[in-house]
Amino acid sequence: MLAVSYKALPLFRISVCKHKRDPLLCSGAFTAPPQDGDELKVKVSLQLGRSLCSARATRRDIYQLIIMGLILKILIYLGVCSGVQSVHRMSWLPCQFTDERVFRNNENHTETELIHREAMLQFGQTGDAPVNPHAITFLVTGSKLDLRRYVEEVEPEQLECELRRYSTEGIHVRWPVQAAKDYNRWFICTIKHTKGLFTATSFLRHPSDQPPSGQQDYHSWSAIADREILSTTAVMVVKTQSPSVKVGLGAQQKLHCQFAVDHKGPDVTVEWHWQNRGERLRLFSHTSRSGQTQGSGVGLKSLAGGDASYALPFAKMSSEGLYVCSVSVTPLFASLDISLHIEEAPRVSLNVGPTLSLQQGEEQKVVCEAADYYPLDVEIVWYEQDPAASGQRVGASLPKVLQNVLLSSHRHNQDKTYSLSAFFYLQASLRDSGRQFTCSVHHQSLRVPIRKSFILTVEEPSSWMFTLTVGFIMVILLIILFVMLRLLHSARKQSVKNKPY
Repeated sequence: MLAVSYKALPLFRISVCKHKRDPLLCSGAFTAPPQDGDELKVKVSLQLGRSLCSARATRRDIYQLIIMGLILKILIYLGVCSGVQSVHRMSWLPCQFTDERVFRNNENHTETELIHREAMLQFGQTGDAPVNPHAITFLVTGSKLDLRRYVEEVEPEQLECELRRYSTEGIHVRWPVQAAKDYNRWFICTIKHTKGLFTATSFLRHPSDQPPSGQQDYHSWSAIADREILSTTAVMVVKTQSPSVKVGLGAQQKLHCQFAVDHKGPDVTVEWHWQNRGERLRLFSHTSRSGQTQGSGVGLKSLAGGDASYALPFAKMSSEGLYVCSVSVTPLFASLDISLHIEEAPRVSLNVGPTLSLQQGEEQKVVCEAADYYPLDVEIVWYEQDPAASGQRVGASLPKVLQNVLLSSHRHNQDKTYSLSAFFYLQASLRDSGRQFTCSVHHQSLRVPIRKSFILTVEEPSSWMFTLTVGFIMVILLIILFVMLRLLHSARKQSVKNKPY
């Protein structure tokens, strides 16, 4: 029996059969809007491969009902999933409000005192009660730009939030959104992931009736009470998912930067700069209104959709430094720093094979070389392990660190990478036969150290007296053989001479 409730199908007109005992015994099917609680019941039986249906219920109708039921299940599942996501959407976030007090000291110099105050970034509607009534509440009301989209799927305890005042330095521009007042007070909110997965900077607009005081408006910022509620809206967001990047030589890397503004057609200027050790270079610049573009590395099509990511073609040593993605919409300016570090893993090699065979008392110089790595810091350690413990996993003694290891000086290669060698002199002894020697190289580019090993085999040398004796006997035998051959040859010649014929 397949039952489809009318409550689940409000948009369809279906045939209702109200026969109490068997729905298929209806004298005639009629089409009418079903009432609450009515159900459409279809009974299907198969006999000898022949479909037995009545009351105008064809096989096509049954298939349609089954398909409709599956579609309903999918819709219900999607609705439940969206409901779960809405339940877990972030509603508040504890923040630190870094307030500023600008004053002139006794020497008439301007000083700024930073005051750290407790605050809450709360998402809701105007008039909502504060989550923490003892803190300053920045109530972010609904707008076309939802700040939570840029920090979703992250728990609040994984985020660091800081709020600051923002000075427009006397620049007054009416923000082009509906019902916006002539004047605004601006705040900048920076949200960082504690593990460095992303950094997002947003601007919060708080409408005000008071015009800005001038270029040095930070001298006369209005006071904010400890429990004050500031109703704001998010108007611009800039985010990067790569605050710190590690890349190898020759690799291609995309430096992520995206932005969004709460109104259409803003006059946006996007720039990328590189700076390192006091040097600063502009890599890319684009202004949307004029269409003027300088440099390369950012796609203009993706830029129109808010993707300002910069493509680094091939990483070189000179690529290392700080990359700055800046987005400005007058009077707002935001920039995000992305640190790019070059890391090249070392190539580790030994000057001996997997097995080293020596005779007792023989000496061998063993070298472990870590080549072509960057940055400079590297650690090379030699270990030795007893033969009995080399194949054991449980209860085996720990490898012993060799103390007689010497290090070469760092060698600076032409591509600005480094190389280093660690070596020791191995004196072969029978008791060391079967020992395993391991070179372990640690470097920040490696998740686990690189290890290279060899096994020592020591053979007992043969006795020199025995060798000398055997050699002497062989020489004597050769001399005797030589003398006998000469005598034999002389005897033959003499016998030939004595013959009369």
